Amino acid sequence: MERYLVLEDGSVYAGEAFGADRSTLGEVVFTTGMTGYQEAITDQSYANQILVFTNPLIGNYGVNLDDYESLEPQIKGVICHQVARRPSNWRMQDTLPHFLSHRSIPGIQGIDTRELVRKLRHHGTLRGAIVDSVANLEDIVKKLQTAAPTANIISQVSTKSPYPNPGTKRNIVVIDFGIKHSILRELAERECNVIVLPYTATAEEILNLKPDGILLSNGPGDPEEMTAAAKMVAEVEKHLPLFGICMGHQIFALANGAKTYKMKFGHRGFNHPVRNIATGEIDFTSQNHGYAVDPASVDAEKLLVTHVEVNDGTVEGLRHKQYPAFSVQFHPDAAPGPHDADSLFDDFISMVDQQRGERTNA
Repeated sequence: MERYLVLEDGSVYAGEAFGADRSTLGEVVFTTGMTGYQEAITDQSYANQILVFTNPLIGNYGVNLDDYESLEPQIKGVICHQVARRPSNWRMQDTLPHFLSHRSIPGIQGIDTRELVRKLRHHGTLRGAIVDSVANLEDIVKKLQTAAPTANIISQVSTKSPYPNPGTKRNIVVIDFGIKHSILRELAERECNVIVLPYTATAEEILNLKPDGILLSNGPGDPEEMTAAAKMVAEVEKHLPLFGICMGHQIFALANGAKTYKMKFGHRGFNHPVRNIATGEIDFTSQNHGYAVDPASVDAEKLLVTHVEVNDGTVEGLRHKQYPAFSVQFHPDAAPGPHDADSLFDDFISMVDQQRGERTNA
């Protein structure tokens, strides 16, 4: 069945439908990852976005239970050049089209994704709609031009109630802004007893749990909407070792006086080179963000910039100069992507253990 992608500038791309039989509207973004389509589609950081895959073929190894990053993906649509007709893999439990159909996510294939990505890089992120007819094109474009698909999006993807991810040794509170399951897996591998709290958790609620450390998760949307969370971080960083990832990195920056801005088309993919300023080493990283920390706003008396993106120089890591707290813009948990930077979880655990030892010996 024929299906169309309509952009807010009036552009129309004709293609073939797959996935759910419905129309959708969202912010159109692209990822440069060559694999990991299931992890990307189930990543809550893509909530209310339509994701364009630059790799020309996706779906070739199907879908399986192990690779979910959330059980209820909030992505609005999938765009690719071609979906594999005969996927095959020993781990496969479902096909990508059936997986998307079951979760009410429409897809479109057969369009020129190279031309579409060039447009997004040139003009910046655009709002778009996947529809089965363009008979009312003018009305669709008007709706797109006034839509705000990612406003207050964290309230939709964060857990509504606390829940545990049991472990045996260290007590860690994770604040859920749209968490990837791979973060919980990394903490579990390091013997952490985790309690996941909603994004609305206050400093008092967190400290009453008497955790050994706090982790701020990834998530979608504009970090400057998270004023209450930034206020919470400004208080808990005085008491607990803290590690922020992606959205958590941006909120950590806001809590310490920095500002953020919306990028032209963001960083999304699994091949972004990041330089550690102290060592000069370069890690290839997994990234998914449309906002970044303004380097000119970083208070040098409070924060040290620890990592920068090699391609465009954006701020990729911060460390507090007074408290045991740090953050990175990328995903050290990868899933998918290179695991070059997974030692950052070990750095966080070392900070936690050091402070636990100091409290024990006090």
